[in-house]
Amino acid sequence: MKSKLMRGVLSAAAFAALAGTTVPALAETVLRVAMTAADIPDWTGAPDQGYEGYRFAGYTMYDALALWDLSSSDKAADIVPGLATSWEVDPADPLTWMFKLREGVTFHDGCPWNADSAIWNFERVKNSDSPQYNVRHAGMQGWAVGALAGYEKVDDYTIKLKTTVPASMLPYSMAMLYMISNCGVEQLGNDYNKYAEKPAGTGPYKFDKLVPHERLELVKNDAYWNPDRIPKHDRLVLLPMPEASTRAAALLSGQVDFVEAPSPDTIPALKGAGMQIITVPYPHNWDYLLRVDEGPFSDIRVRKAANMAINRQDVADMLQGVAVPAYNTLIESQPWYGTPPIYEYDPEGARALLEEAGCIPCKVKIGISTSGSGQMQPLPMNELVKEQMDEAGFEVELVPMDWNALISVFFQGSKASGFDGINFSMAPIDASQGVVNKWWSNMAPPNCCNWGFYKNEEVDKLALAAMAEFDTAKRDAVDCH
Repeated sequence: MKSKLMRGVLSAAAFAALAGTTVPALAETVLRVAMTAADIPDWTGAPDQGYEGYRFAGYTMYDALALWDLSSSDKAADIVPGLATSWEVDPADPLTWMFKLREGVTFHDGCPWNADSAIWNFERVKNSDSPQYNVRHAGMQGWAVGALAGYEKVDDYTIKLKTTVPASMLPYSMAMLYMISNCGVEQLGNDYNKYAEKPAGTGPYKFDKLVPHERLELVKNDAYWNPDRIPKHDRLVLLPMPEASTRAAALLSGQVDFVEAPSPDTIPALKGAGMQIITVPYPHNWDYLLRVDEGPFSDIRVRKAANMAINRQDVADMLQGVAVPAYNTLIESQPWYGTPPIYEYDPEGARALLEEAGCIPCKVKIGISTSGSGQMQPLPMNELVKEQMDEAGFEVELVPMDWNALISVFFQGSKASGFDGINFSMAPIDASQGVVNKWWSNMAPPNCCNWGFYKNEEVDKLALAAMAEFDTAKRDAVDCH
């Protein structure tokens, strides 16, 4: 396994007002966002387009049982109560959880939120025999309920969840499953195409209109149950703009108000135009996932050679200071970071390892995206990585594709992909997603996210130990091994 570069959040926003301008008291306030996505993320409650889909078409319109506290950029985010006000594991049975649900919440279409809604949503992605089961939703979010053996309603605002093994990090998975209006879908005969015309969640924004492949418009939910998260503007307009230069030009021309990941060479011009540039390291690394059950990277010497062939600082320098080198798939501020080995840039040492492994030139085929959430500037970055690896004795074939296509390759797993690796940024936002789901052999596709079918008995034992530990500090100590 190897990590190349930690992505720093790079956003630019302009909130400028002309001196002396009078704004009508009833004028609608609008925030226009240029996304890195090539298309509009799915807006029906199971976002695609990676974590950008979660940010802009997920937590805007929908809530989960737990929510991520994104109120501060100075500390790692953790989960807080969402549509569940509390949860606890049964002290006598580590396989049983009780979730107390929030009362007084309604979906945007007026349907009530309650235990029936929660169970209906589990069935939507878990039970293929249920009338509301949605294959696409299950493909995108079914992994969040993979640990569940069963679920039941206790009363109108209490549900019981049963897991297959002790799962101390279950609440983090529950933060990834959005709750959509059960009666809204049922009233349409479980026709999700019709539901997509007017979807309903419980989130701080409500769906308003969609222009396919062009824009998604959301409006403020004045009645949102958490007053601290009610938007400060009336309308949010989401525009797909996969080209970094196009996003910067749109910001400079006043077409949009906020962009993610502008090209680093446009930053001086953006600053000169009075834009606010925000850079914050956060858990969304620029990783390569490798197939390790067979092929070149099944040999640990080849994996080590790949790590030694990369000059991480060169890649960071190419991005003009908006990223930092990384040697782990986590970031140092996370409690499970541990003490990873540091592979210094050593192309001669890399070549020696490849010769020892009998793989020179070592031909590898890598799937990459042309843009997308967390990918920063994927084409020039990958070209630089390819150049460095080829100089060390590799022969890298890069296969570019749309970000959503690469996500499909990820969920299918390496065995079905035809690739030796993929450049796929994952967000290790908690120990479940960042450690267990990524490296535990039981999480190999189709269960979840161990794309390369990595298997290590010691890692498997540690994963089970971490899931069985309900004391957070002790669990963190296990996860950092």
